[in-house]
Amino acid sequence: MLLSDPTALITVPVIPVVTIERAADAVPLARALLAGGLNVVEITLRTPAAMDAVRAIIAEVDDMIVGVGTVTRPLDIAHAVEAGADFLVSPGTPADLAQALADAPVPALPGCATVSEAMTLAAFGFPVLKFFPAEPSGGTRWLRAVAEPLPDVRFCPTGGINGGNAGDYLALPNVLAVGGSWVAPAKAIASGDFAGITARARAAAALRT
Repeated sequence: MLLSDPTALITVPVIPVVTIERAADAVPLARALLAGGLNVVEITLRTPAAMDAVRAIIAEVDDMIVGVGTVTRPLDIAHAVEAGADFLVSPGTPADLAQALADAPVPALPGCATVSEAMTLAAFGFPVLKFFPAEPSGGTRWLRAVAEPLPDVRFCPTGGINGGNAGDYLALPNVLAVGGSWVAPAKAIASGDFAGITARARAAAALRT
């Protein structure tokens, strides 16, 4: 398996994409997701607490696979790897970032939104790509259209995906998993609604059974 291949890590149908304002919420969140059957999470680098949240989950929740998202520059990769990230996710992938992700010591899901971008990233050796923003970029129709010309590429669509349309994406053979914030929205995390997060995680985990 290529170092850049995250397939072995992503064994769930849905990756919760979460934004954490307080690092103290990270461990209860991770445990709530695990209780619902999801052992993979993407922590976005959108708040000052993000990296502390990553470290906390890695230190205290052994069974959780932690990805670091919103990686937009090579320096983000260094910080994420130092914190112990299991994989990396970018929203888009300019050439310098693509090379840095290819050279990283952990797998990556580099972002793309067009066929040309997908072809370029496949040439770097990435077998799984983040398709973002999925819904505005063509959604399931785009994924069906690229399945034949790009038979060796799989996707993790994110952006506009929710409990209502996730199943449509997961039914496609070139979709490994989907990502979305609906399982653990920022408001639920901030209010401590971890029971609600567990319930949504359980429903998400059942989408591909």
